[in-house]
Amino acid sequence: MTANKMWGGRFSRGPSAIMAEINNSIDFDKRLAREDIAGSEAHAAMLAARGIIDKADADSIAAGLATIRKEVDSGSFPFRGEFEDIHMNVESRLAELIGAAAGRLHTARSRNDQVATDLRLWVRDACGRADEGALGFQRALLAQAERHVETIMPGFTHMQPAQPVTFGHHCLAYIEMAERDRGRFADAAKRLNESPLGAAALAGTTYAIDREATASRLGFDRPMRNSMDAVSARDFALEFLGASAIAASNLSRLAEEIFLWASPAFGFIRLPDAFSTGSSIMPQKRNPDAAELVRAKTGRILGAFVTLLTVMKGLPLAYCKDLQEDKEPVFAASDALDLAYAAMAGMVAELTVDAAAMKRAAEKGYPTATDLADWLVAHAGTPFREAHAIAAKAVAKAEALGLTLDKLPLTELKKLAPEITGDVYKVLSIETSVAARKSYGGTSPERVREQIAFWKDRLK
Repeated sequence: MTANKMWGGRFSRGPSAIMAEINNSIDFDKRLAREDIAGSEAHAAMLAARGIIDKADADSIAAGLATIRKEVDSGSFPFRGEFEDIHMNVESRLAELIGAAAGRLHTARSRNDQVATDLRLWVRDACGRADEGALGFQRALLAQAERHVETIMPGFTHMQPAQPVTFGHHCLAYIEMAERDRGRFADAAKRLNESPLGAAALAGTTYAIDREATASRLGFDRPMRNSMDAVSARDFALEFLGASAIAASNLSRLAEEIFLWASPAFGFIRLPDAFSTGSSIMPQKRNPDAAELVRAKTGRILGAFVTLLTVMKGLPLAYCKDLQEDKEPVFAASDALDLAYAAMAGMVAELTVDAAAMKRAAEKGYPTATDLADWLVAHAGTPFREAHAIAAKAVAKAEALGLTLDKLPLTELKKLAPEITGDVYKVLSIETSVAARKSYGGTSPERVREQIAFWKDRLK
C-alpha cells in the first residue's frame, strides 16, 4: 500500500488495511462538509487579504469550494474512504477541480484547528435546532393548557393521589422545564462561540494571519486565546450533550405520563392514530409507541454524553486521535433529540383529554384532606400538626364508610373536632380546593390564566 499523498511524505509505505479502517472517519464526519467548506472559504479569503497567497489562487479556491458546496448539497459529492476524513476529501476534490492552487489552501492551518472549527460550527447549529424543537414542544403544551384551564385531574406525589390540580397547570410545568432546557442550549451556544481557526496544530503559526477576520466571517464572537486549548477543547460538545441529556430526561418524564394516561387503567387521554401503533396479534391494541421510543431515546442521549466524557477524561494536551471519537455521539444525540422533540410536540398537540375520567380520578384518594386541615387552622385556630391528625382521622372514617371526604356527615366530623361547622364543606370539594390555590404559581384557574398570558407573550 502506498503512503497517503496528503500526509505521507514521512512514510515509505501506507497503513495496513486494519489501520486504514480504524483511522477512517469519512463515513460519519462527512456530515461536517458544509462547515468544512465554510471554514476553508474564510481561511482562503484571509490568506489573500494578508498577502499570504495571491488573489488569483484565492479566487480559484473560492470557485472550487463553491462547486464542492453544490455537489454536497445535491448529493453528488464523491466521498472517498482513501482520503480518511472530510478535510482531505474536500481538499483532494478541490485539487481535481482547480489543480495546484488547491495546495495553498492548507497554508497556516492544520486539520487539528480545522476539525475543531467545523465541530463548533455544527454544534452551534445543533443548539439552534434544539431550541426550535423545544419551542415547538412548548407551543403544543401551551395550546393544551389554554384548552384545559379548568379541567381537574389528580396531582400525584409518589404516584399516589395528593391534591387536585388542573391539566392546564400540569402542562405549564413542562413548559417551564423546556424553557430551562432552552436556556442551557443558549448558554452552550454562547460559550462555544469562539474560533479555533488559526491555532494550527497546537502552537499557532509563523504566518501573519488575521484570526479576528476568520472568526468574524464564521460568526464567532472572537478567536480562542490559547492555541493548545483551541485544538483540544471539547467541553463545548460535552456541554451540548449534557444539555441534551437533561432535555431528553424532561421529555421522558412526560412520555412516561402519556404512556400511563393513555392506558385503560387511567383513561385520561387518547392519542391520535398518527402517534399510535397496533398489534400484529391483538386487534384491540392502541400502543403509545411514540411515547415509549422518546422515553427510550433518553438512554441513547445520556450514553452519548458518557461516551464523550470518557474519551476526554484522560487526554493530555493538545490533540490526540481519540478526539476522532467526538463526532458520532454528538451527531447521534442531536438526531435523537430533534426527533424526540418533534414526536412529543406532535403527540401533545393532537391528544384528546377525557375530562370526566380525570375528574373521577381526582376525587379518589381523599385529595382535599389538606384543605380540611387548613380550614381548622384558619377558622378554629388549631395548630397545624393537630389539624393534620384530625384530618387524617377524618380520612380514615370516610374510608371506613365508603364516602368521599365532602360527603362525610358533619356529625362524624364533630366527633373528631367539635369546633368544625358546616362551613367546612365549602373547602372539601375538588373544585373549591383547586380554586383556592391562588398563591403565585398555584393551580387555581385564575393563576393558570395569568401564566398562559405570560407564555403566550413569551413564545410569540
